[in-house]
Order: sequence, then structure tokens, then C-alpha cells
Amino acid sequence: MVYKGLAQVIDEQYQAYDFQTWADLSVAMNDDCINLTQRAIRVPRVIILHFYDRLPRRDVKLTRENVYLRDKSTCQYCHKKHKRSELNLDHVVPVSQGGKTTWDNIVCSCLKCNNKKGGRTPLQAQMKLVNKPARPKHSIFMNIRPKQKLFDIWHVYMNPVDYAYWNLELKEE
Repeated sequence: MVYKGLAQVIDEQYQAYDFQTWADLSVAMNDDCINLTQRAIRVPRVIILHFYDRLPRRDVKLTRENVYLRDKSTCQYCHKKHKRSELNLDHVVPVSQGGKTTWDNIVCSCLKCNNKKGGRTPLQAQMKLVNKPARPKHSIFMNIRPKQKLFDIWHVYMNPVDYAYWNLELKEE
């Protein structure tokens, strides 16, 4: 996007650079860089778009990872947090009784609770779901893991207090 002129790079001092100016800056030894045919350029950490249309619609895919994230690796029957190796996915309404593999019919379950429930519904097994399963709403931060490396320059943009400070509308007096 920077190369095509659709965005500019923002550095640590909030200076804006087009592609050529950014590419002309020297690459420090400890910076991540992109190797081009004739030179290397620093990897931009923050860019600013020249125009913004909208976020593309991204439905959250029904994957094991996303179900575990939604349920916070917690059994939805006993409400205990488990290692992922001790969890599996359970159809609330079993497939044998017409249950489908959908967001509102899949939950995390520990092995003990899953064995207890067997091929029955929670009502038939006299078990109660802690949370009703539902499709999660997309979140921009869903893909950012706490263990993932966050660059220092990102903190001003990701901290809601700083964001509010810089983006709160000032009233004319």
C-alpha cells in the first residue's frame, strides 16, 4: 500500500514518509528489514491510509481454535479451565439426534463431562450449559495473542486511554 501510494509510513516521532523517502532511510542493524534487489528497507510498523472505505467483512470461521478462544478453553458443563489437550468439542444436540456442526451447537467440553453426557442432550443427561453457544462477533483483536510480540510504537495506538486522549472531540469555547 505504501509502495502504491495508498498509505504513508509513520515513524516513532510521528513523521510521515512516502515509499521513496522511507526506502532512502538507512537500515539499522537491529531493525527488521525487507531485502529488495538493490537495497534493504526497514519494515514499517505503523502506516496511515490516505483514504478509508470500511473494514472488510470477516466472518469468524468455525474452527477448533476459534471455539477454544470463544469458550476460553473452559468446559461449558463444569466451568473448569483445562489444558487444550484435556478438552474436546461437544455437539450440544448430538449428531445422532439431528444436531448440526454450527456455532450454536458446538462447545468446549472436558473429557470427563463429555463421557458423562455421552450421546444425549444436556437436558437428557441432567447437565447444564454454563454459557449458551453463539457465533462470536468479529473483533479486530481476535487474532492478536497476549504472547505475541507487540512493538513499542503500537502502544499509543492500542491503549484506549491514549486513543481517547488524542481522538476526543474538543469543544469550542
